[in-house]
Amino acid sequence: MSQENLAVSFDRYTELRAEPPTLIEGLPGHGLVAAIAADLIMRQLELDHHGSVVSEEFPPVASFRDGRFRDLVRVYAGEDPPVMTLHSDVALPNRASRALAQCVLEDLAQEFRRAVFLAGAPAESEAAIGEVYGVATTDAMETALDDAGVTLADGAGLVGGVTGTLVEHCYRAEVPATVLIVKANPYLPDPAAARSVIENALEPLVGFDIDTTELEAQSDQIKRQLEQIARQYRQSAQPAVEPEGEPTGPAMYQ
Repeated sequence: MSQENLAVSFDRYTELRAEPPTLIEGLPGHGLVAAIAADLIMRQLELDHHGSVVSEEFPPVASFRDGRFRDLVRVYAGEDPPVMTLHSDVALPNRASRALAQCVLEDLAQEFRRAVFLAGAPAESEAAIGEVYGVATTDAMETALDDAGVTLADGAGLVGGVTGTLVEHCYRAEVPATVLIVKANPYLPDPAAARSVIENALEPLVGFDIDTTELEAQSDQIKRQLEQIARQYRQSAQPAVEPEGEPTGPAMYQ
């Protein structure tokens, strides 16, 4: 692969000395499925801050949590089980995709043995939320998906944005990788879809056990909030009783 020499670097804070891990991508995207899933995995497995990706192509913002600033794009890793996760605190613009892909291939690919990317897709119905389909870059990854019970995606399709760029670079560099396409709520963050991809795909594929109870609770909370909003809307939409004999004007919608 040609060297693009983009303004990007990886600041490494720890060394991995055991079995090469599986990289799980957790960048914000449709339904925040990848971000929600990767964050839970990172916390449950108590992964260490392995390093940070720094680039002039990233948005000019400062990220902080619990009173301390931190790097915008971070990598966490652990050795038991061997897992590495990639996080960003904001959705990265498309212009940053090549820089991030270059860093992943040149600085991280030598450390992980395969990559798993998560892509949310709009669910056509509520019943479809949580359906997971896989797409592989190699025969070995296709076999791994089959062994994990993940259905291969039918027909043709596209994976866009930063995730699509990362996958495309891995494919061309012959880095073993798969994309897990998860059907999610078209409009809201979807913890239920994140829970499904963890339980039905990542756990059997990667070989770990994650407690997803908090995602179930988050999903229930969102449903209750939506139901409350719907009730309030129905109440506010009730037609007002017009005084008898008074003319009425055009309806107003807002």
